[in-house]
Amino acid sequence: MNRYLPLILLGVLLNASAQLCLKQGMRAIGHFAFSLSNLMPIGVKAALNPFVIMGLLCYVISVGVWMMALSRVDVSYAYPLLSVGYIVTAFAGQLFLGEELGPVRWAGILIICLGVFLVTRSAA
Repeated sequence: MNRYLPLILLGVLLNASAQLCLKQGMRAIGHFAFSLSNLMPIGVKAALNPFVIMGLLCYVISVGVWMMALSRVDVSYAYPLLSVGYIVTAFAGQLFLGEELGPVRWAGILIICLGVFLVTRSAA
């Protein structure tokens, strides 16, 4: 199963990239009230925003990659590896978006790393 780890990680990285692109796109659009009157103006802004488009494209590709991975490995092996996305997204958020990672978040990331390590070590 470990031989499919690169395929799984590609899906995870695409998913994390989607999150970052969507966040950047929504930063450009800004805070908005969730109401019926905002549906069209915000919907059009989001649909035309290049970061939102790129984020959605990354999601679509990641689903295809994920389906390939699931056709090759146990879901009980692959699914926990999605948590690598939390790690990647936290670091990328700090690096590219200026988000802060405090001590509690660092502790959580370390716990996630330990869990991912244990899951990959259990592969047959």
